[in-house]
Amino acid sequence: MPDATSFKTPLRAWQRATGAAAGLAPWCLLAMRVLVALAFWRAGSVKLADPSGTLYLFTDEYHVPWLAPGFAAALATWTELVLPWFLGLGAATRLVAVVLFVYNIICVVSYPALWPMGFWRGLAHGQFADHQAWALMLLAVIAWGPGRWSLDTLLARWWQRRTT
Repeated sequence: MPDATSFKTPLRAWQRATGAAAGLAPWCLLAMRVLVALAFWRAGSVKLADPSGTLYLFTDEYHVPWLAPGFAAALATWTELVLPWFLGLGAATRLVAVVLFVYNIICVVSYPALWPMGFWRGLAHGQFADHQAWALMLLAVIAWGPGRWSLDTLLARWWQRRTT
């Protein structure tokens, strides 16, 4: 039977490896924030560049509940142009991630062309995989916060030093 010391070397190696992997967390959170921010900002830039096309989409293609098409188009455009900056820089990050997560769901539900086989079947078969990936990245940011490389973390450190 192996003695206790024979397990120490593999255990230490495992602990070093997982410790090194944990060091990737801030970079992963930064990458998720930036990737989602870029996706939404690009969509907002397209909407801003073609306001009549955007209005057409919100009038005839997108079925946003409870909002007039013109208001929905303007709200979507500015949501996609402003909030990604907050997300990318890590300012009010969890709040912005929640808003964009809900916005992402509204986008998918409001545009039936994304799921021609039906919503649930489309969800299972990856018909709107980009939206699913953004949702998962936003959920990670909601769950774990913005990470070390964010304005939220810098402000929290500053505030803590100021008050202690």
